[in-house]
Amino acid sequence: MRILLWHVHGAWTTAFVHGAHDYVVPVLPDRGPDGVGLARTYAWPEGSVRELAPDALREEEFDVVVLQRPHELEHLAEAWLGRRPGRDVPAIYVEHNAPQGRIAEMRHPAADRDDLLLVHVTHFNALFWDAGSTPARVIEHGIVDPGHRYSGELARGAVVINEARRRARVTGTDLLERFGAAAPLDLFGIDAAALGGVADLPQDELHDAMARRRVYLHPIRWTSLGLSLLEAMHLGMPVVALGTTEVHEAVPAAAGVVSTRVDVLADAMRRLVADAEESAERGRAARAAALERYGLERFLEDWDTALAEVAG
Repeated sequence: MRILLWHVHGAWTTAFVHGAHDYVVPVLPDRGPDGVGLARTYAWPEGSVRELAPDALREEEFDVVVLQRPHELEHLAEAWLGRRPGRDVPAIYVEHNAPQGRIAEMRHPAADRDDLLLVHVTHFNALFWDAGSTPARVIEHGIVDPGHRYSGELARGAVVINEARRRARVTGTDLLERFGAAAPLDLFGIDAAALGGVADLPQDELHDAMARRRVYLHPIRWTSLGLSLLEAMHLGMPVVALGTTEVHEAVPAAAGVVSTRVDVLADAMRRLVADAEESAERGRAARAAALERYGLERFLEDWDTALAEVAG
């Protein structure tokens, strides 16, 4: 099957393009948000993904177009393809984000469409978005297994937040000082250097750096489900996490501590950073849970089913 999608979310796209299909991602000269092209900090399977400039897309045939942002659905896909997604070419809209705003106003941009399939990445998203009559399902995340790398040799916590300063309360950036008083923290992610952290690393290097820290902290208030959390669990890291959105579904009690009380989480950080044995035991439980629920094979099988249904 030949699939067109925009390279929007690096970790999710990395898992998606591990399927048994041919993938095309648009590329622009500046590699901006609408034309990132091939990954440069993630490892993609060699030969299965091509990048094409927008003016080349009209000459290409696609079995399915995978949309991920409202402007792709509303005008970008049609402008670049010369075909209307859902009408002239089969289409799937993937919703990565939790909705914003008042509960009664959480209307999805793909609501009431009978010409495409809406796929949510978490059950929380599916519950909170109002999609009207649009056919919808949940395909939970899958992770390319980085292997059990955990050493926990550094008695510190690791936290991964992209654009931590700009996103502020959404990502719990304002809570880092309180957690940092309980245990030393190392911040990783895009623009992390602005807050004294480590700037964007290639995924493999990031995983190595995370796994050397004793605990993974997930302070994010409002997101569908952070892939860095699932990656940390795959690495074998114990987890201390705010119990918001989908987190309580992803992190079993044996894998760490989940709560909406910052004092409870700070105490857990302090205890786990000080206790290497408990941390390693909880990390093993985290990895087992992540492999069972968020393994790559299940993810790709679910996507194969959805793609086949839409493509006919």
